[in-house]
Amino acid sequence: MIIGITGGSGSGKTAFIRELRSRFDHDQLAVVSEDNYYRPRQEQVPDERGILNFDIPEAINEEALLSDIVRLRNGQEVVRTEYTFNNDQLRPREIFTKAAPVIVVEGLFILHRKEIRTMMDLSILIHARDELKLIRRIHRDQEERNYPLEDVLYRYQYHVAPAYQKYIAPYLEEIDLTINNNNHFRTGVDLLTSYIRQFGLK
Repeated sequence: MIIGITGGSGSGKTAFIRELRSRFDHDQLAVVSEDNYYRPRQEQVPDERGILNFDIPEAINEEALLSDIVRLRNGQEVVRTEYTFNNDQLRPREIFTKAAPVIVVEGLFILHRKEIRTMMDLSILIHARDELKLIRRIHRDQEERNYPLEDVLYRYQYHVAPAYQKYIAPYLEEIDLTINNNNHFRTGVDLLTSYIRQFGLK
């Protein structure tokens, strides 16, 4: 089973998947995050003001992402180096992902990529109000990625918001399940956990 989870930046995808992941053993559920497939900084595309745009499909090494999903589906382990978004305060680590009967693929562009979209058995949108997503984005980018506030706000207005409209919104009618995360996602995690366990996992 391949489950795709998408949502706008700041919607809470990472926290949702972390909670879901904690409910299963590592040999039961594998997680692949699009965040770890960003191309090197020198290969990123700048916008008209010269600011690197990480919110376009070209920012991701799609071939490597697709290859690793296929490897996991075929029962092979995957090893990736963590992408730290130019934060020199973080030391990249090796991420080892074992093959499992359930594969969760998370990212902004997974619905936009036809090869990945057609592999999914279940697609999920994590939804939150725009103002909440912005607040969460500010906290995350300042604390985890060492971005100044002015940079965070610029990227949200000119990169993040347009990316949602272009790469997620066109597929909203095709999504199997929408989970609201304005206050919490506990019910959504419970529901998905139950669904996965019906697949035969204990």
